[in-house]
Amino acid sequence: MPRCLPNVSDPEKTNETKVLDATPRLREKPMGFFAHLEELRWTLFKSAAVYLVFAVLIGVFLRQFNDMLLWPYRHVQAEYPRLNMDLGTTTIMEGFNVVLQMCFIGALAPAAPFILFFVGQFVGPALTEKEVRMVLPAGVAALALFLLGAAFGFFLLVPSTIRVSIEINELFGYVIRWTPGSYYSLLMWLVLGVGLAFEFPLLIVLLVYLGGLQVATLRKYRRHAIVAIFVIAAVVTPTPDPITQTIFAIPLCVLYELAILVGARMEKKRRLKTA
Repeated sequence: MPRCLPNVSDPEKTNETKVLDATPRLREKPMGFFAHLEELRWTLFKSAAVYLVFAVLIGVFLRQFNDMLLWPYRHVQAEYPRLNMDLGTTTIMEGFNVVLQMCFIGALAPAAPFILFFVGQFVGPALTEKEVRMVLPAGVAALALFLLGAAFGFFLLVPSTIRVSIEINELFGYVIRWTPGSYYSLLMWLVLGVGLAFEFPLLIVLLVYLGGLQVATLRKYRRHAIVAIFVIAAVVTPTPDPITQTIFAIPLCVLYELAILVGARMEKKRRLKTA
Protein backbone atom coordinates (compact mmCIF):
# COMPACT_ATOMS: atom_id res chain seq x y z
CA MET A 1 0.00 0.00 0.00
CA PRO A 2 1.24 3.48 -0.76
CA ARG A 3 2.47 5.39 2.26
CA CYS A 4 0.98 8.82 3.11
CA LEU A 5 3.77 11.34 2.95
CA PRO A 6 3.50 14.88 4.42
CA ASN A 7 2.72 17.57 1.90
CA VAL A 8 5.82 19.75 1.60
CA SER A 9 5.14 21.00 -1.90
CA ASP A 10 3.99 24.46 -0.75
CA PRO A 11 6.63 25.99 1.58
CA GLU A 12 5.02 29.46 1.41
CA LYS A 13 1.73 28.09 2.79
CA THR A 14 3.63 26.26 5.55
CA ASN A 15 5.48 29.44 6.54
CA GLU A 16 2.24 31.40 6.51
CA THR A 17 0.66 28.82 8.82
CA LYS A 18 3.59 29.13 11.24
CA VAL A 19 3.27 32.91 11.30
CA LEU A 20 -0.44 32.67 12.02
CA ASP A 21 0.21 30.16 14.80
CA ALA A 22 2.86 32.43 16.33
CA THR A 23 0.57 35.42 16.58
CA PRO A 24 -1.18 35.86 19.95
CA ARG A 25 -4.74 34.65 19.73
CA LEU A 26 -7.50 36.36 21.63
CA ARG A 27 -9.65 34.25 23.90
CA GLU A 28 -12.65 36.53 23.55
CA LYS A 29 -16.00 35.05 22.62
CA PRO A 30 -17.77 36.76 19.72
CA MET A 31 -20.05 39.29 21.42
CA GLY A 32 -21.85 42.39 20.27
CA PHE A 33 -21.67 45.84 21.82
CA PHE A 34 -24.82 45.43 23.92
CA ALA A 35 -23.65 42.03 25.14
CA HIS A 36 -20.40 43.62 26.35
CA LEU A 37 -22.42 46.38 27.96
CA GLU A 38 -24.55 43.81 29.75
CA GLU A 39 -21.43 42.00 31.00
CA LEU A 40 -20.03 45.29 32.28
CA ARG A 41 -23.32 46.08 34.02
CA TRP A 42 -23.32 42.73 35.81
CA THR A 43 -19.66 43.16 36.78
CA LEU A 44 -20.40 46.54 38.35
CA PHE A 45 -23.52 45.17 40.02
CA LYS A 46 -21.68 42.22 41.58
CA SER A 47 -18.83 44.45 42.74
CA ALA A 48 -21.23 46.94 44.32
CA ALA A 49 -23.23 44.13 45.94
CA VAL A 50 -20.15 42.57 47.56
CA TYR A 51 -18.98 45.99 48.74
CA LEU A 52 -22.37 46.75 50.31
CA VAL A 53 -22.51 43.32 51.98
CA PHE A 54 -19.20 43.96 53.75
CA ALA A 55 -20.27 47.51 54.64
CA VAL A 56 -23.45 46.12 56.24
CA LEU A 57 -21.49 43.41 58.08
CA ILE A 58 -19.16 46.04 59.52
CA GLY A 59 -22.22 48.02 60.58
CA VAL A 60 -23.71 44.97 62.32
CA PHE A 61 -20.44 44.21 64.15
CA LEU A 62 -19.49 47.86 64.54
CA ARG A 63 -18.32 47.63 68.16
CA GLN A 64 -16.06 44.63 67.47
CA PHE A 65 -14.66 46.27 64.34
CA ASN A 66 -14.04 49.49 66.26
CA ASP A 67 -12.19 47.57 68.99
CA MET A 68 -9.96 46.00 66.35
CA LEU A 69 -9.15 49.36 64.75
CA LEU A 70 -8.34 50.88 68.14
CA TRP A 71 -5.65 48.28 68.87
CA PRO A 72 -2.67 50.51 67.87
CA TYR A 73 -4.02 53.41 69.93
CA ARG A 74 -4.72 51.35 73.04
CA HIS A 75 -1.38 49.58 72.69
CA VAL A 76 0.42 52.91 72.90
CA GLN A 77 -1.99 54.22 75.53
CA ALA A 78 -0.94 51.38 77.84
CA GLU A 79 2.67 52.59 77.57
CA TYR A 80 1.71 56.02 78.98
CA PRO A 81 -0.62 55.25 81.92
CA ARG A 82 -0.09 58.69 83.49
CA LEU A 83 -1.54 60.48 80.46
CA ASN A 84 -5.21 60.95 79.76
CA MET A 85 -5.45 59.80 76.16
CA ASP A 86 -9.15 59.03 75.96
CA LEU A 87 -10.64 60.01 72.62
CA GLY A 88 -13.48 62.52 72.69
CA THR A 89 -15.75 64.09 70.11
CA THR A 90 -15.89 67.86 69.68
CA THR A 91 -18.81 68.13 67.27
CA ILE A 92 -22.28 66.60 67.18
CA MET A 93 -21.74 64.87 63.81
CA GLU A 94 -18.28 63.47 64.49
CA GLY A 95 -19.60 60.15 65.76
CA PHE A 96 -21.72 59.73 62.61
CA ASN A 97 -18.72 60.55 60.42
CA VAL A 98 -16.65 57.90 62.19
CA VAL A 99 -19.36 55.28 61.61
CA LEU A 100 -19.49 56.15 57.90
CA GLN A 101 -15.72 55.96 57.64
CA MET A 102 -15.60 52.55 59.27
CA CYS A 103 -18.44 51.11 57.17
CA PHE A 104 -17.70 52.47 53.71
CA ILE A 105 -13.93 52.78 53.79
CA GLY A 106 -13.40 49.69 55.94
CA ALA A 107 -15.39 47.60 53.44
CA LEU A 108 -12.83 48.30 50.70
CA ALA A 109 -10.20 45.88 52.03
CA PRO A 110 -12.34 42.70 52.34
CA ALA A 111 -14.27 43.50 49.14
CA ALA A 112 -11.14 44.14 47.02
CA PRO A 113 -10.31 40.46 46.23
CA PHE A 114 -13.86 39.81 45.04
CA ILE A 115 -13.92 42.98 42.93
CA LEU A 116 -10.59 42.02 41.35
CA PHE A 117 -11.99 38.56 40.57
CA PHE A 118 -15.11 40.01 38.92
CA VAL A 119 -13.03 42.45 36.87
CA GLY A 120 -10.75 39.58 35.84
CA GLN A 121 -13.76 37.60 34.67
CA PHE A 122 -14.88 40.56 32.56
CA VAL A 123 -11.57 41.34 30.85
CA GLY A 124 -10.23 37.76 30.77
CA PRO A 125 -11.83 36.63 27.48
CA ALA A 126 -10.30 39.59 25.65
CA LEU A 127 -6.74 38.78 26.74
CA THR A 128 -4.17 36.66 24.98
CA GLU A 129 -2.89 33.48 26.57
CA LYS A 130 0.34 35.23 27.60
CA GLU A 131 -1.58 38.05 29.23
CA VAL A 132 -3.86 35.60 31.05
CA ARG A 133 -0.83 33.81 32.46
CA MET A 134 0.38 37.16 33.79
CA VAL A 135 -2.95 38.37 35.24
CA LEU A 136 -3.48 35.72 37.93
CA PRO A 137 0.03 35.89 39.51
CA ALA A 138 -0.04 39.69 39.25
CA GLY A 139 -3.43 39.86 40.97
CA VAL A 140 -2.33 37.56 43.80
CA ALA A 141 0.93 39.48 44.21
CA ALA A 142 -0.91 42.82 44.23
CA LEU A 143 -3.28 41.63 46.96
CA ALA A 144 -0.44 40.13 49.01
CA LEU A 145 1.68 43.29 48.76
CA PHE A 146 -1.27 45.51 49.70
CA LEU A 147 -2.08 43.37 52.76
CA LEU A 148 1.59 43.33 53.73
CA GLY A 149 1.78 47.12 53.47
CA ALA A 150 -1.51 47.61 55.33
CA ALA A 151 -0.34 45.32 58.15
CA PHE A 152 3.00 47.13 58.28
CA GLY A 153 1.22 50.47 58.60
CA PHE A 154 -1.30 49.18 61.15
CA PHE A 155 1.09 47.37 63.49
CA LEU A 156 4.23 49.50 63.16
CA LEU A 157 3.72 52.92 61.61
CA VAL A 158 0.52 53.94 63.41
CA PRO A 159 1.89 53.17 66.91
CA SER A 160 5.20 54.82 66.02
CA THR A 161 3.41 57.96 64.81
CA ILE A 162 1.30 58.13 67.98
CA ARG A 163 4.41 57.77 70.16
CA VAL A 164 6.22 60.56 68.33
CA SER A 165 3.17 62.80 68.64
CA ILE A 166 2.99 62.12 72.40
CA GLU A 167 6.65 62.98 72.83
CA ILE A 168 6.16 66.25 70.94
CA ASN A 169 3.14 67.15 73.06
CA GLU A 170 5.09 66.44 76.24
CA LEU A 171 8.04 68.47 74.98
CA PHE A 172 5.89 71.58 74.57
CA GLY A 173 3.64 70.84 77.54
CA TYR A 174 0.46 70.48 75.48
CA VAL A 175 -2.62 68.73 76.78
CA ILE A 176 -3.68 65.81 74.60
CA ARG A 177 -7.23 66.26 73.32
CA TRP A 178 -7.44 63.95 70.38
CA THR A 179 -10.70 63.09 68.66
CA PRO A 180 -11.86 59.84 67.03
CA GLY A 181 -11.99 61.64 63.69
CA SER A 182 -8.31 62.60 63.87
CA TYR A 183 -7.30 59.08 64.86
CA TYR A 184 -9.27 57.36 62.12
CA SER A 185 -8.00 59.83 59.53
CA LEU A 186 -4.43 58.96 60.56
CA LEU A 187 -5.25 55.24 60.52
CA MET A 188 -6.86 55.39 57.09
CA TRP A 189 -4.03 57.45 55.62
CA LEU A 190 -1.26 55.21 56.90
CA VAL A 191 -2.92 51.83 56.33
CA LEU A 192 -4.27 52.53 52.83
CA GLY A 193 -1.36 54.77 51.81
CA VAL A 194 1.31 52.30 52.87
CA GLY A 195 -0.63 49.42 51.32
CA LEU A 196 -0.71 51.23 47.97
CA ALA A 197 2.95 52.25 48.26
CA PHE A 198 3.94 48.59 48.63
CA GLU A 199 2.53 47.97 45.13
CA PHE A 200 5.34 49.81 43.35
CA PRO A 201 7.74 46.79 43.12
CA LEU A 202 5.00 44.87 41.31
CA LEU A 203 4.76 47.69 38.79
CA ILE A 204 8.51 47.45 38.22
CA VAL A 205 8.30 43.67 37.67
CA LEU A 206 5.42 44.06 35.22
CA LEU A 207 7.36 46.66 33.21
CA VAL A 208 10.34 44.29 33.04
CA TYR A 209 8.04 41.41 32.02
CA LEU A 210 6.50 43.49 29.23
CA GLY A 211 9.91 44.68 28.03
CA GLY A 212 9.34 48.33 28.88
CA LEU A 213 12.12 48.42 31.47
CA GLN A 214 15.48 46.70 31.84
CA VAL A 215 17.13 45.43 34.99
CA ALA A 216 20.35 47.20 34.03
CA THR A 217 18.45 50.51 34.20
CA LEU A 218 17.13 49.64 37.66
CA ARG A 219 20.63 48.89 38.88
CA LYS A 220 22.05 52.02 37.29
CA TYR A 221 19.53 54.31 38.96
CA ARG A 222 19.44 52.48 42.32
CA ARG A 223 20.59 55.59 44.24
CA HIS A 224 17.94 57.73 42.55
CA ALA A 225 15.32 55.14 43.48
CA ILE A 226 16.38 55.22 47.14
CA VAL A 227 16.04 59.01 47.18
CA ALA A 228 12.59 58.70 45.56
CA ILE A 229 11.58 56.10 48.19
CA PHE A 230 12.49 58.47 51.02
CA VAL A 231 10.52 61.23 49.30
CA ILE A 232 7.51 58.90 49.14
CA ALA A 233 8.02 58.07 52.82
CA ALA A 234 8.07 61.78 53.67
CA VAL A 235 4.80 62.30 51.78
CA VAL A 236 2.95 59.28 53.15
CA THR A 237 3.99 59.54 56.80
CA PRO A 238 2.15 62.39 58.53
CA THR A 239 4.94 63.18 60.98
CA PRO A 240 8.20 64.82 59.84
CA ASP A 241 10.40 62.77 62.18
CA PRO A 242 13.13 60.76 60.43
CA ILE A 243 12.49 57.64 62.56
CA THR A 244 9.00 56.96 61.18
CA GLN A 245 10.10 57.82 57.65
CA THR A 246 13.06 55.45 57.88
CA ILE A 247 10.88 52.65 59.27
CA PHE A 248 8.65 53.08 56.22
CA ALA A 249 11.46 53.48 53.67
CA ILE A 250 13.51 50.41 54.64
CA PRO A 251 10.97 47.76 53.52
CA LEU A 252 10.40 49.69 50.28
CA CYS A 253 14.14 49.56 49.58
CA VAL A 254 14.09 45.81 50.27
CA LEU A 255 11.14 45.36 47.91
CA TYR A 256 13.00 47.35 45.24
CA GLU A 257 15.94 44.96 45.49
CA LEU A 258 13.57 41.98 45.31
CA ALA A 259 12.01 43.49 42.18
CA ILE A 260 15.49 43.65 40.62
CA LEU A 261 16.12 39.97 41.44
CA VAL A 262 12.77 38.86 40.02
CA GLY A 263 13.27 41.01 36.92
CA ALA A 264 16.75 39.53 36.38
CA ARG A 265 15.30 36.00 36.46
CA MET A 266 12.65 37.02 33.93
CA GLU A 267 15.26 38.45 31.58
CA LYS A 268 17.38 35.31 31.94
CA LYS A 269 14.42 33.06 31.06
CA ARG A 270 13.61 35.31 28.08
CA ARG A 271 17.17 35.03 26.77
CA LEU A 272 17.13 31.24 27.14
CA LYS A 273 13.87 31.02 25.15
CA THR A 274 15.16 33.20 22.34
CA ALA A 275 18.53 31.43 22.20
